[in-house]
Amino acid sequence: MSDSAPSNALEVSVTELSSKLKRTVEDTFGHVRVRGEISGFRGPHSSGHCYFSLKDERARLEAVIWRGQAAKLRHMPEEGLEVIASGKLTTYPGSSKYQIVIDDLEPAGAGALMALLEERRKKLAAEGLFDDARKQLVPFMPKVIGVITSPTGAVIRDILHRIADRFPVHVIVWPVRVQGESTGPEVANGIHRFNTLPEDGPIARPDVIIVARGGGSLEDLWGFNDEALVRAAANSMIPLISAVGHETDWTLIDYASDWRAPTPTAAAERAVPVKAELEATLADLGARLRGSMSRLSETRRNHLRAAMRGLQSPDMLLALPRRRFDEAAGRLGRALSGRVEKQSLRFAQSRSRLNPHLLTRKLTQSNERLKPMAERHARSLAGMMQARRARFDASAARVSPLRIATSIASARRELEVQKTQMRAGLDARLQNARQRLNSNARVLESVSYTSVLARGFAVIRDHENRPINRVAGLNPADLLNVQMQDGSVLVTVTGETGAEPKSPSKPAARPQKAPSHKTQKPPEGQGQLF
Repeated sequence: MSDSAPSNALEVSVTELSSKLKRTVEDTFGHVRVRGEISGFRGPHSSGHCYFSLKDERARLEAVIWRGQAAKLRHMPEEGLEVIASGKLTTYPGSSKYQIVIDDLEPAGAGALMALLEERRKKLAAEGLFDDARKQLVPFMPKVIGVITSPTGAVIRDILHRIADRFPVHVIVWPVRVQGESTGPEVANGIHRFNTLPEDGPIARPDVIIVARGGGSLEDLWGFNDEALVRAAANSMIPLISAVGHETDWTLIDYASDWRAPTPTAAAERAVPVKAELEATLADLGARLRGSMSRLSETRRNHLRAAMRGLQSPDMLLALPRRRFDEAAGRLGRALSGRVEKQSLRFAQSRSRLNPHLLTRKLTQSNERLKPMAERHARSLAGMMQARRARFDASAARVSPLRIATSIASARRELEVQKTQMRAGLDARLQNARQRLNSNARVLESVSYTSVLARGFAVIRDHENRPINRVAGLNPADLLNVQMQDGSVLVTVTGETGAEPKSPSKPAARPQKAPSHKTQKPPEGQGQLF
C-alpha cells in the first residue's frame, strides 16, 4: 500500500478526543478509594479549593477538593499525612492530566493519626503552650462555673448532678457539638466567649471553665486535638479544666488546660468542694477556737490573780508619800517662820544705818570737799573755752562756708547714725532689763509668802501688826488680824491659850469673827516680808 493512500479512520478534534477520554474515565472510575501520602499541600487556594497530590513509592496522582466539599471534611489535608481518599477520577483537558476529585478524606489508620497527633503536640510544645508556668490555679470555691459540652448528652447531667450534691453554684452551659469537624472551632469559640464576658454584665462571668465529653475512639475525640482549640485553651484568662474522654484518653487540650480531669464527674468534683465537709471543718475549727480562747482566758486570769497577789495595797503604796508630805508640811511652817524672822532682822539692821543726822553730816563734808574742786574746774573750763574759741576763730578764718556746710552735713549724718545705734542699744538694754525684772518678779513670787497663802495657809498678826507664830502669850479677847489669800479678817481670841488639845480627833474651836467687822483690808504695808 502506498504511503499516500487515503485512510478510512475517522478524524476527530482534540476537544472531542479529550471529552471522550473524560467520559470514559469518569464512567469507568466513577467511585474509587485511593491510599497515598499527601504531597505538595500548601493550604486552601484563594478560591477555597484545595490542590495537592497523592503519591506512593512509584506513582503520583493529582487531587483536588472543591471549596464546598472541603468545608465538610472531618480531617483537613496536611503535608506528609497518609490518607485514604474517596472520590471519582476525571481528566483536565487543559493539561491532558487525570486527577481525583475527593469527596471524603480520612487518615490511613490509627497509626497515621497518632503520628499526626505527635507531630502537632511537639510543635505546640515548642511554642511553650504546654509549659507549667502558663497554668493557673483553679479557684477553691467558685461562684459561677462555665461548662462547654453537648447539652443533650449524659455528661452535662452527670456534672450538674455532682455539683448539686457537693456544693450548689450557678452553672452556665455553652452548647457545642463534641464530635465532628466543627468540634474544635465551636469549643474554641465557647472559651473565647466566656473570657470576653464583662465582670458586671447581665451574664455572670465564670470563675472556672470545664470542657467535657464522654469517652470514644481516637477519631471521635479528634476535634479536641484541633490547633485553634489548643491555642484558645492556653490563652484563656479563666482557669480551665479539661474532662475529655475516659482516664486513658489523652487529647492536646489536656496538655494546654490548667488541670486535667480523668472523667467529667472528676472535673465537677475538682471544681467545687463538698459543702458538708466544709461545714464540718468549720464547726471543728470553731470548737477548737472556742476551746483555745477559753484556755487562754483562764491562763490570763490566773496570771492576773498572781500579779494581784504580788501588788501592795493602796494604803501601803501611799504610806511613804503621805509621810513625806507630812514632813514637808511641818518643815514648811518652820521655814516660813524662820524666813520672817530673818527678814525682820535685816530690816532692823538697815533701819539703824539710815540715820538722818549721819546723812546730813556726810552731805556737809562732801560739799566742803567739792567746793575747791568746783572752783578749779570753773577756772579750767574758762581757760579751755577761751583756748577753744581762739582755735575756732583761727579755723573759721581758714575754712570756707561750703566746706563748713559739707562738714556740718557729714556730721549731721554721722549724728543720725549714732542716734539710731544709740536708740537700738537703748531698746536692747531696756528689753534685757525688762526680762531681768520679770525674772526677779517670778523669783520674788516663788519665795513670797503669798504663794503659801494660796495653798491654804494664813498669816496672823497682833494689833501692832507683828507676826504671831506661837500660841503662848495670847490672852482671851485679844484682837488678831488673820491674812488669807484674798484678804484679811479680824478675829478675837476666845477660850484658854497655851494648852494642847485633849483629844487629837476633836477639831479645834473655830475662831469667831468680830461682830462689828465682817472683812477688813489689811493696814498699809501689811503683806510684805523683809
